[in-house]
Amino acid sequence: MSTATNHIGRKISRIRELRDMKQEALAQALGTNQQAISAIENSETIDEEKLVEVAKALGVTPDAIKNFSEEAAINYFNTFNEAVSSSNFGNHNVCTFNPLDKLMEVVEENKKLYERLLQAEKDKLAYLEKLTK
Repeated sequence: MSTATNHIGRKISRIRELRDMKQEALAQALGTNQQAISAIENSETIDEEKLVEVAKALGVTPDAIKNFSEEAAINYFNTFNEAVSSSNFGNHNVCTFNPLDKLMEVVEENKKLYERLLQAEKDKLAYLEKLTK
């Protein structure tokens, strides 16, 4: 189990997956082929020079790859989600008005419009009755 935590290739693979990058894309960024990336990801160790190249292609530091752990990644994303939810972009939006008050204003406005429409129809009916007499 200790080899799994220090397996550089698996860490590279997991970071690549988290960045939503295919092996082919990483291969292209490194100027190599997909089979070479597969070999790197199956390697328990990697030379420092190659690690620096891979880290640059993944947009992370070599230390980030060396120290990568699933738990740290989960904690990072949970922290990000907590930060977003505590801002106005999360689920904790605060209204500066009472939505029920606004709803009641709209209801009252609709009543007034309906009464005006009803009065216009009554006036039209009265005019037609006057014309027919």
